[in-house]
Amino acid sequence: MNVLFIHQNFPAQFVHLAPALAADPKNDIRALTPSNRPCPAGVKLHTYNIKRSSSKEIHPWLTDMETKTIRAEAAFWGAMQLKKEGFMPDLIIAHPGWGESLFLKDVWPHAKLALYCEFYYQAVGGDVGFDPEFSTPELDMACRLKLKNANFNLHLLQADAGISPTHFQRSTFPKHFQNKISVIHDGIDTNRIKPNPHVTMRLNGMELTKNDEIITFVNRNLEPMRGYHIFMRALPKMLKENPKARVIIVGGDDVSYGSKPPEGTTWKQLFLNEVCDQLDLSRVHFVGKLPYLDFIQLLQLSTVHVYLTYPFVLSWSVLEAMSAGCAIVASDTAPVREVIKHNETGLLVDFFDVNAIAEQVSFLIRNPKERQRFGEMARELIADQYDLKVCLLKQSIWVSAVLGKDF
Repeated sequence: MNVLFIHQNFPAQFVHLAPALAADPKNDIRALTPSNRPCPAGVKLHTYNIKRSSSKEIHPWLTDMETKTIRAEAAFWGAMQLKKEGFMPDLIIAHPGWGESLFLKDVWPHAKLALYCEFYYQAVGGDVGFDPEFSTPELDMACRLKLKNANFNLHLLQADAGISPTHFQRSTFPKHFQNKISVIHDGIDTNRIKPNPHVTMRLNGMELTKNDEIITFVNRNLEPMRGYHIFMRALPKMLKENPKARVIIVGGDDVSYGSKPPEGTTWKQLFLNEVCDQLDLSRVHFVGKLPYLDFIQLLQLSTVHVYLTYPFVLSWSVLEAMSAGCAIVASDTAPVREVIKHNETGLLVDFFDVNAIAEQVSFLIRNPKERQRFGEMARELIADQYDLKVCLLKQSIWVSAVLGKDF
């Protein structure tokens, strides 16, 4: 088969599927992207160039759609060049979030189009309006989101199939398209990410082991969407109740999701300032973004891992923490309930209840048998339902089904 992957930051979510398909010498697997990131083995990379930026005077509600149209136009011409060179995909697998794949069925009308359905914006029931502290006062938010979804709607009209990593993420899409979306996760490498009772890690000149009390918290970037502000407010009680504990916080200073912080500060610093006079900062370690092997070691070292999120895309990090056998305290929000079953694979708490978060962390620190039970059950769930080999097999069957072929 001939397959073309589209993603503005390829390989991204296709980091496992693309090389798995390319491993068959009968397949011709390509990627079209503006990114120059290293390409998985066997995948041929083609780049396109974005030649202009958004207009300054355009109606603000249309800025997002114009930006995606600019990308779609650039990808269209990149695809036309590929067609001129003789490449004819049987299947296009695209993340539609940046608009790139909007016009590719016009280049290859007979190719199947399958979408990575990550999240469809909602005015009610999702991340928007979930947190009263950051709820937008704009009465026109529903109008803005409707236009933000226009790109998705144009994609859905021409798509043959979709794939979502979780049932919650699938549920955000319009009901008329949900029956075309298969729920298959990208996969967790459980052979690589597994418990290690002998793990050690150096931090600021100290060697940490499993005998230390380590509370971990991980975001791509430290921001409200992933509960950083709530975690920081729970921190004084956590440290007071657990005088031997150290807290290791992973994440950058930028913004991945949601709104930007006030001018001249970062979310990280803003909420650290709010509680810093209540903390022993020698026990709180901000380590920024870690290399992946160090990140795995940190999860293996963790005594209790805290994961918080708005009703939004489920982070890979919580599944990786489960695979590493972490005892997890997590927010009782829809995406999390799909993997954390209260008192089975972890403990669920109200997202906003800082006291309950601290109390559950303290409970686990004081109860090693419960930590072990939660960690073992969490890993068992990941190994059974989210293991990379399991997911890749399901994805391969899905690809064949979209093409109408037997696997």
